[in-house]
Amino acid sequence: MVRLPEFDVERWMNEYETTPGAINTAETCVSSVSINDLFDLSLDKTTSNPINFSTKLLYGPIRGSTELRERVAGLLNSGPSGSTAGDINADDVLITQGAIGANFLSLYTLIHPGDHVICVYPTYQQLYSLPESIGAEVSLWKLRADNGNVPDVSELEGLAKSNTKMIIINNPNNPTGAPIPAEVLTKIAEFAKARDIILFSDEVYRPLFHDLYQPGYVAPPSVASLGYDRSVVTGSMSKAFAMAGIRVGWVASKDKKIIDALAAARDYTSISVSQIDDQLAAYALSPPVLAPLLQRNVGMAKANVALLEAFVNDHKDVCSWVKPKAGTTAFVRFTVQGEPVDDERFCQDLLEKTKVFVVPGSRCFGGGKDFKGYVRFGYVCDTDVLTEGLEKLSVYIKEHLNSAAK
Repeated sequence: MVRLPEFDVERWMNEYETTPGAINTAETCVSSVSINDLFDLSLDKTTSNPINFSTKLLYGPIRGSTELRERVAGLLNSGPSGSTAGDINADDVLITQGAIGANFLSLYTLIHPGDHVICVYPTYQQLYSLPESIGAEVSLWKLRADNGNVPDVSELEGLAKSNTKMIIINNPNNPTGAPIPAEVLTKIAEFAKARDIILFSDEVYRPLFHDLYQPGYVAPPSVASLGYDRSVVTGSMSKAFAMAGIRVGWVASKDKKIIDALAAARDYTSISVSQIDDQLAAYALSPPVLAPLLQRNVGMAKANVALLEAFVNDHKDVCSWVKPKAGTTAFVRFTVQGEPVDDERFCQDLLEKTKVFVVPGSRCFGGGKDFKGYVRFGYVCDTDVLTEGLEKLSVYIKEHLNSAAK
């Protein structure tokens, strides 16, 4: 493995999010919940505490508790109106330290020097920088705004090579907030299966689909439920479930050789996750808690994206976007007289003058080369935080962008 490049979005977050008085409209998790919040949300008031205080604090079940793995499998199998869409079971799931741990473990274990990888772009930098650091060649599968930021399957034939080992997707996508529809997922899986290519899907923002509770809406399925055994999916409690602080994630695959290889490789890293965190995650994914927790989080996402949409419409002379339909992030382009702003300078100046914190697209998602003028918002923070941030940003635009256009 060669030296990993700097992880730009994480460096940016670490450097600026603790700015005193920062109005954080960059955070990508749904506004976090406490354990007391979970108790309040639960439809079962007979459970006073999800933690078994008699648990001996050993390593615990190395692959994660059966209870938690069964509940993760249930998430991955979930179809319309709670129907079962797949056959993932507990043995197909490995509990990890967050989705970032699941991604690292999977990519490091399954990709080798000389392999070729196709990865959607833009996406979380880990998904393409890590394969490159291992010595794989990476072809970027570029998303287009004119296609709703949905991958164009017709482009796969031109991207694939004889040594293509893996196709990497991110559904819903970070930073665009675009979900990949079921029919497109099916075509991607069919393409991979026909060529014996591993299909890797980072589903850390699933199932935060904004129309999840609208009558007649059918959410895109997990790749794990599409019937292709050489699919690998990752997820966590961090984003859609508002519990980043417990650092619990997972990786799942019907291919036993893949799961066994990941479990063996993990012996070199974390061995297992905290038993306490495992119990909290299992409680949050239990039916009495999961349903109201998701309703809370989807409701916040839907309400807050409407506020951001109103802001973009009010400033359409300088703002453009593809409205996100899922997840917690939006990619908004800022221009002056048709030219993209210097997004890194824009974000720094905005923070300095107003305390509003956002992420520059070209710095954190394009390595400085692509996505000039783009800014990533994390808009499913507390609604009052988003409201304050957008109000201050509106004033900043009038004083600095609109005046520059005159």
